[in-house]
Amino acid sequence: MKAAATIEVGHPNSAVPATLAQFKVLFNELDKGNLKKLPAVYSEDIRFQDPLGAVVGLDALTHYFAGAYANVISCHFAFEDAVVQDSFASIPWVMHLRHKRILGGREIQVAGISHLKVKDGKICYHRDYFDAGQLLYENLPVVGSVIRWVKGYAG
Repeated sequence: MKAAATIEVGHPNSAVPATLAQFKVLFNELDKGNLKKLPAVYSEDIRFQDPLGAVVGLDALTHYFAGAYANVISCHFAFEDAVVQDSFASIPWVMHLRHKRILGGREIQVAGISHLKVKDGKICYHRDYFDAGQLLYENLPVVGSVIRWVKGYAG
């Protein structure tokens, strides 16, 4: 009788915890004036996607974030514990956002999760999952009340 093959669930990758720590610091300092900090965490060939768009490359990511942060008054993240396997990590968060064009600058909170891949100590893949309706549509004057009504009706 032949022994079953060994299945490796994961092995420690020492770069991942340090990169995750840098990622958390970066996103709690990031604003339109300091996007030059992105290369400390992201690789040149970063692939980024969220519910609002997708880009490839550090220059494209910098441009994307410049637009995303253009009207941000303040933004910080409450990160939860990450789940790490090999070079991949998933990290849940709640974003606390004040934006000039959303609710007159009052704070909103949006829950989400980032799925990351680390290669050579830098993030080479970053996909954010969150409810775009919770971020944008529910906070628009007319559309928001309709969406909240539909969610309440369906729920």
